[in-house]
Formats: sequence, C-alpha cells, structure tokens
Amino acid sequence: MAVYAMEHGKHAATEVPAALTLEDCWKLVETSEKTRKHCMMLENCCYDFFEMLTLNMARNGMFGELIHAEGAYIHNLLGLNFDKNGYADMWRLKENINFNGNIYPTHGLGPIAQCLNINRGDKMDYLVSMSTNDFHMAHEAEERAKKDDFYKQFVGKNYRGNMNTTTIRTAKGKTMMLQHDVTSPRIYSRIHLLSGTKGFASKWPEPERISFGEEWVTEDGLKKLYDTYSPPIIKHVGEIGKKIGGHGGMDFIMDWRLIDCLRNGLPLDQNVYDAASWSCIVPLSKKSVSKKSGSVDVPDFTRGAWTSNAPVNLTLDGGGNTTVRSVK
Repeated sequence: MAVYAMEHGKHAATEVPAALTLEDCWKLVETSEKTRKHCMMLENCCYDFFEMLTLNMARNGMFGELIHAEGAYIHNLLGLNFDKNGYADMWRLKENINFNGNIYPTHGLGPIAQCLNINRGDKMDYLVSMSTNDFHMAHEAEERAKKDDFYKQFVGKNYRGNMNTTTIRTAKGKTMMLQHDVTSPRIYSRIHLLSGTKGFASKWPEPERISFGEEWVTEDGLKKLYDTYSPPIIKHVGEIGKKIGGHGGMDFIMDWRLIDCLRNGLPLDQNVYDAASWSCIVPLSKKSVSKKSGSVDVPDFTRGAWTSNAPVNLTLDGGGNTTVRSVK
C-alpha cells in the first residue's frame, strides 16, 4: 500500500513494521527515492515522554558517549492471541507459526536507534539472534482444542519460541540488545535502556530512572531533567497529547509532528531508511536463529549516506505552526 501510494504521487505513512522481507524493505527505499515522496513508519514509541527526554539528553552529551542500548517488546498477549475476537482471522496467532525470530522489533528499536544516531552518523553492522523453545503457545492450543474444535487447527504447529534476544553491533562499535516475548507472564516492558560513559537511563519495567554514578537521580532531580531537557515538541504539544490520549499521548504527538513537517516541507523524524532498517530486523533475526545464531549483516539502506546524514532535528525551527482544534 505504501509503494502504491508513492507511485501515485502521495506521501505514505505506515504501521509497524513497514515490511517483512528484505526485498520489500528495498522496494520502499527505491520507490521513495524514485518518486521523491516520503515514507514514514509510524513508530509512536519514539514520541513517548521519557524516550524524548533521553534522546535530547543524549544529544546534549548528558550520558557521555553512548556505548550500549536496549529495547524490547515484552507484553503478555497469550490470551489475546488465542481470543477469537482479538484479531481478524487470528492473524496475530498465525504470525507466531513457522517464524522463529523477532517479529515485532520496532517499539524497542526505534527510540534507541535515534539515540545512537543510526543512519545519521552510525549504522547497524551485523546481528546475532537466539530464541528459546516455545513453552506456552503449543500447550495453550492443545488445552483450548479439548473444549473447542475451532482450536484444533492450531494444534501441532511449530510455534515461535517465547523469548527472542537479538544483539546488534554498529559500525562505530556500539551494541544494541532487542528482546521479544508476548507469551510469558511478565510485566510489560520496552526496556529503553541507555548506557554511556557518563550516565545511564532505563524506563521499563517502571519506574523510569536515570543515574550519573552509583545512585539514582532523586524524584526532584528527575523533574528538573524533564524541565530542562524535554525537547521543544514536548513543551509545545505534550500536554495536549496527554489530554487527547493515545498510548498516553505519544500517538497524538507523532501525528502532529508528521503533519507539521509535511505542511512546512521539513525532513521527517523517521524516514524511509529508518523504516527499512528497523523493519529488516524481522527477517534477519529469523535468518540468524535458523543458522544457530550465526551473524547476519544488516544492509545499509542509505548506501553510505549515514556517514554524512544529519541527526534528527529536535527543534521546531521552520515549523511548529500547525494549530490544534479544541476538543470539548
């Protein structure tokens, strides 16, 4: 749909991931370049308040040189995956069959990729990926099939392992760790961990924490950091986002920013190269798992431009003039 839209003169915004194969990742990039149309993957977690705070802090050197970062999608969806009314035609459960890898990496990856300036000063070089066995889904299918014949179609299938862990090394020698687990009984977590030469930050599982040594910053200290380092977009529409909602307001902030950039002819915070490189973790993690966690190269969708691309602009320069209708 994104390719079709660009081929017909429209900018495209797509849900996550933007593509499921390397071929389609390249197709998005090449179509965007050919048509000169934007293609943005709507990775809303990049606009969460703590993620925006730590991005601006990293940009201002508060963590020193970032060395390592972690992200995840850990969310107990076992019941929802098997719910007949959960997802159309049981698509999310079917996604977990015959695909052993990280099938939903971008919520954790997007924010830390921006903090590490991936595609804008650094790039993902190669990855290794490992999965556990499945300890939940096959058993759940068997138990449900005993009471409901509908679930017999899901018995005996080759389900993805509970936990997938993917580690990535960048061209500049940084490391990233991604995890995916949607079946274990765990507290929700996207991790969002940044480790640098001068500081450390982590949000999930809650509470969010920052340190510049061996002790956490106090609650008052954290508030001062928010007041000082929340980027202009948060100060401009953050409170409106909270009132309107949508994953705590980050959906609204993302939509407002996309519209404001398009109206003012500004580069997007997440472009087609980000969409491709963040999405390609899906097929590459599967390939690595199938090779006993062998290393797999990550394509450079920027074709070398990562060395000179400017980091994401955290100002509202040239924009910020998109108004918001009052909501009663």
